[in-house]
Amino acid sequence: MATLHDVAHLAGVSTATVSATINGTAIVSPALQEKVRKAVAELGYNPDAIARSLKTGTTRTLGLIISDIANPFFAAVIRGIEDVANERGYALMLCNTDERPEKERAYMQLLQSRRVDGMIMAPVGKREDYEDLGRAMPAPVVFIDRRVPAQADAVVVDNVRGAREAVGYLLGLGHRRIGVISGLPQISTSIERLAGYHQALHEAGLESDPLLLKVGYSRLEGGYRAALELLAMPDRPTAIFASNNLMVIGLMRAVAERGLACPAAVSVVGFDDFDWASVFQPRLTTVAQPTYEMGVKAAELLFARMGGERNRERQEIVLAPQLIIRDSCAVPPEGSDA
Repeated sequence: MATLHDVAHLAGVSTATVSATINGTAIVSPALQEKVRKAVAELGYNPDAIARSLKTGTTRTLGLIISDIANPFFAAVIRGIEDVANERGYALMLCNTDERPEKERAYMQLLQSRRVDGMIMAPVGKREDYEDLGRAMPAPVVFIDRRVPAQADAVVVDNVRGAREAVGYLLGLGHRRIGVISGLPQISTSIERLAGYHQALHEAGLESDPLLLKVGYSRLEGGYRAALELLAMPDRPTAIFASNNLMVIGLMRAVAERGLACPAAVSVVGFDDFDWASVFQPRLTTVAQPTYEMGVKAAELLFARMGGERNRERQEIVLAPQLIIRDSCAVPPEGSDA
């Protein structure tokens, strides 16, 4: 097995230069860096990560806790985080909580024991669960997707605006009975998207009908069951807004099983665009989130904290969503009490 000294000898430089090149701990000229990289590649040198972490006090590892690995929303978010981490020579430890607070707590303890240098997470617990986050996690933390009151940086989307625009679009088509399938009640995205739904109705001079509100718990099966309830109503809604991508898939399954045509019988709008949305029949109208950008921004905030900005005020980046209009919405069916 090649050693640091072997690399230095082949490259014709000191071991300090090799170490500085690999760890980025000092400025090394491009010419010497190229010599070191060639020697590393030729010898197949693999630095001892454990020894290096003991020496530097860092592991060059980031923890990433997501709430549902089955949700395609997180694929692009993770890609954005990974791209930034790779550019800086960091690895990711990916943890999936399945929307379960007890798994989240266990993973936070695991990542702390592995001495990760920083952590990015999509929280699943109640707001008060994160009030003492600073003491629980000495490494910097950045939240993504969901807001919590902890004194940590966050990157989120303007969910109220996205939902308001989606429901406003349905109202503009003439719909008045608009159902909504909301997500997990305790998370900020569900709360904010439901608020956007209510705002759009209020701005149109309409009262919210509690019978048109169903909870799908942010899952496909939950969206399916909630949609069946809405579609079984004697005076069913002429349009339905599902507040995440998994629930809109469940909604479309329910529409098909009931033998209803979309959008002729019922219009559908989702929240979270995804690759399949444009190949559905009909192609789905959805609110798109800048998922890759969310991952990039979160990683950049984390590296800024890790690089010495530990004492600056909490920063929250709010990204703008975009309503993507496709084929799943139309004017209400004739004869309906829209």
